[in-house]
Amino acid sequence: MFLRKRLARSQTRWLVGTLSAALLLTACGDDGGDAGTADTDQVDADDDQAGGSDVGEGRSINIGWIPWEEDIAITNLWHAILEENGFEVTQTQADVGPVFDGVATGELDLFMDAWLPNTHSDYWEQYGDRVEDLGAWLDEAPLTWVVPAYVDIDSIADLADNAEMFDSRLVGIEPGSGLARISEEEVMPAYGLDDWDHVTGSTAAMLSELEAAIAAEEPIVVTLWEPHPAYGNFDLKNLDDPEGSLGEPDEIRTIAREGFSDEFPEVAAALQNMDFDAGTLAELEVAVLGDEGNELEAARTWLNDNRDYVAAWLEGTDLSI
Repeated sequence: MFLRKRLARSQTRWLVGTLSAALLLTACGDDGGDAGTADTDQVDADDDQAGGSDVGEGRSINIGWIPWEEDIAITNLWHAILEENGFEVTQTQADVGPVFDGVATGELDLFMDAWLPNTHSDYWEQYGDRVEDLGAWLDEAPLTWVVPAYVDIDSIADLADNAEMFDSRLVGIEPGSGLARISEEEVMPAYGLDDWDHVTGSTAAMLSELEAAIAAEEPIVVTLWEPHPAYGNFDLKNLDDPEGSLGEPDEIRTIAREGFSDEFPEVAAALQNMDFDAGTLAELEVAVLGDEGNELEAARTWLNDNRDYVAAWLEGTDLSI
């Protein structure tokens, strides 16, 4: 499987490389989960910078990402921050397993969307002792099962008795995701839903089906998480989970390859300082994801409008904006 690899400053190249025996990666493919590509006619970003430094000149950082909304947003934001400080930035998209593997093997430098201790627990158990944990940047990120607000169901416990309403069908996201695993291994057995069809594919496909169902005012139940732009785009209702089978809310953490903090101490320190509240993250997501195909430029614009918020993370480091 080939995914396109994008470099900073409108520089594009193709690379064949392995993050696992079965997967060849490039970054930013043309499917719905892309973090976006820079316009090849765009004027060099340095011309529009309001600050920055040259600490990154001659140095490159490869950020792995998965097509989850918060990861698209945060990856593009840090792309913008790093390029303002002279770094050459590469974004590499893959599924979550290969991204963890890529960081553990050193082929990727960073991944900023590790949901721990629950959602990505399998990957953490496999790779956690071979990566650097740079800390949490969002303290509470719950997994959810969701219905449109007009659906007269309030709890996951109500689904089994209303299977016909939903055609015994749960619409999920990527099959390799922690949310898919927890839904199948924990939630469905806990509520007698083993005979339901858990439809997995992609987050984009799930959102498309959710939007179509809401447009037709039809019942649907999907797997989701918070924060997510869908909560602002649609009137949704989280189903109660009386068994606690979805687990306690995760933290969203940044992981890096071994040796990253020694090689890039200023970047590691800034990432450790990063702290988002849910409201500001939602604003970033709306800004970045609302300009499909121009996500990096949208992140640059958001950064320009929120420099004081981001500057707090960079205090005491050699980075600036």
